[in-house]
Amino acid sequence: MSAQLILVTGAPGSGKSTLAARLAARYDCALLDKDTIKEALFDALGSGDARWSRALSDASFAVLFALAAPLLARGLPLLLEGNFRPGEHEQPLGRLLAAQPLACAQVLVSAPAEVRAARLAARARDPGRHAGHADAAADVHAAATGALALPGALFCIAGDARDAEFERLCRALDQWRSTS
Repeated sequence: MSAQLILVTGAPGSGKSTLAARLAARYDCALLDKDTIKEALFDALGSGDARWSRALSDASFAVLFALAAPLLARGLPLLLEGNFRPGEHEQPLGRLLAAQPLACAQVLVSAPAEVRAARLAARARDPGRHAGHADAAADVHAAATGALALPGALFCIAGDARDAEFERLCRALDQWRSTS
C-alpha cells in the first residue's frame, strides 16, 4: 500500500475546516491546514491589505507542501486542508505525488454563495477568529471553487452535510483507501 493523501478543498466558508477535522479524527491521520500556518505568519509578520494577505496565503501553501513532503515520504496518511486554487496548486501537489508512491483523493466541499457569505460574516464577528483573515472583506464570488486537475479520486460533498451524507463520503473513502 502506498502513502495516502486526502485533500479537502473548496471556497472560503464552504465548510472545509469542519469536514477536514471530522475526517482526520475518523481516519486517525495527521491534518495540516493552511489557516493554522497563515495565522502563525500573521502573528509573526503582521496583517495588512488584501495583497499582503494573498502573499501570506501563498507562503502558507508553500509551507504546507514542505511540511507534507517528509510525512508522505515516511508513508504516513495525511490530510491537507485549504482553499487550493485550480490552475495554481497542481504543480506543487504534482511534485508530492511524483516523489513517492502516493494515492491521492480530493474532497471538494461546496456551499451556495449566500451560505458562504453568511458564514464569513459570522466569522468576522467572532472574537475567537484571527483578525488577520479579514473575512468581512472576502469576495465570495471570486473564490476558486473547483477541483484540482490531479490524478486520483474525487469526492464532492455539501459543506452542511448531514451525518448520512458524511457516512456516505466515509464509505466511499473507505473503499478508496482499501484499494490504494
